[in-house]
Amino acid sequence: MRYNQLGNTGLFVSEICLGTMTFGAADAGSPWGAIADVDQQAADRIVERSLAAGVNFIDTADVYSFGESERLLGQALKNVGVPRKDVVIATKVYGVMGDKPNDRGASRGHIMDSVEASLERLQTDHIDLYQIHATDPVTPIDETLRALDDLVSRGLVRYVGVSNWQAWRIAKALGISERRGFARFETVQAYYSIAGRDLERDIVPLMQEEKLGLMVWSPLAGGLLSGKYGPGAPGNGEGRRATFDFPPVDTDRAWACVAAMREIAAKHGVGVATVALAYILAKPFVTTVIIGAKRVEQLDQNLAAVSLTLDADDLTKLDEVSALAPEYPGWMLSRQGSGRRPAPFDPKA
Repeated sequence: MRYNQLGNTGLFVSEICLGTMTFGAADAGSPWGAIADVDQQAADRIVERSLAAGVNFIDTADVYSFGESERLLGQALKNVGVPRKDVVIATKVYGVMGDKPNDRGASRGHIMDSVEASLERLQTDHIDLYQIHATDPVTPIDETLRALDDLVSRGLVRYVGVSNWQAWRIAKALGISERRGFARFETVQAYYSIAGRDLERDIVPLMQEEKLGLMVWSPLAGGLLSGKYGPGAPGNGEGRRATFDFPPVDTDRAWACVAAMREIAAKHGVGVATVALAYILAKPFVTTVIIGAKRVEQLDQNLAAVSLTLDADDLTKLDEVSALAPEYPGWMLSRQGSGRRPAPFDPKA
């Protein structure tokens, strides 16, 4: 297991982050019915196995199974007996947590109420990384950032991050934080997979410029890249993706990626999912990849990705099959900026 610097902080986190969206009771009447099916005993085993493999980073959210994920995680950490200093806990705030008008969003009120509830469920006195889970079109960014800064000042939260925001909005927030002396966002949690590389257009250049850490969610595109689906799939495609078609993916593009990954997987004697994860881990701008599991066996398959090193031919093949289509102004920037790359000046160029 390798450990990477979290954003522009001095904190180091494992390149694999355990995602706990699967923790909780499966309720067919809730949005989590197709995802969550891990009870306390199973959660304990998954957390223990992850820690044994070197994982020191665990991600959850208050909205996952409406608080049950945080509760099960907090108890699992107690049951396993890991020292608090040895695990980095990340959670998120924004989602609907009640039927009242202020039980959602990124307002100061909801953030202050939610952090106390999360701390109680997690059975801890601080959250290492507290993230805004989504874009709030109502609350001013300044209000959200001031609330987060207050939590950092109080010691309830150590670092703050954001998830599912546009590049311009992240840049604006960073500017406000710098101008007002607020704790700044150190991480971006975003969807990224070999079948969905849109992040590379605007958000990746922003992260590299501002030294933000990237936490990748759904690197297997909701299981679509697991090898269970598409042409040549050995099974009938049963699984979460069969009942919960998310995130949206261009399947023609995905199947071309899967076909290429099958060849590389056979070459290395691993599964398609391992190749899909290893490809994302090989990207220099990726800090950590969030993996979830319902069973220890499934977890072990995902953890195997840290031991797979794709060679230059593998990466070239996968880059080419998954390349983004040219999009304006990207293709114009490439055309006009070709002579302005950092290099010794050549007047003949």
